[in-house]
Amino acid sequence: MSKFLMPLLVLGLVAGVSACAPAPEPEEIIIIDPDPIVPEQTYNKYN
Repeated sequence: MSKFLMPLLVLGLVAGVSACAPAPEPEEIIIIDPDPIVPEQTYNKYN
């Protein structure tokens, strides 16, 4: 093959493979809200 045609063919092959590659899926972010921290109630004779 000619020296001009070979790089053109390789470039076309790389472009074709990259076009057919599956798109990356977006990341799934899970946010877990913890329960609020509440101090324990203490009972004494004044409550």
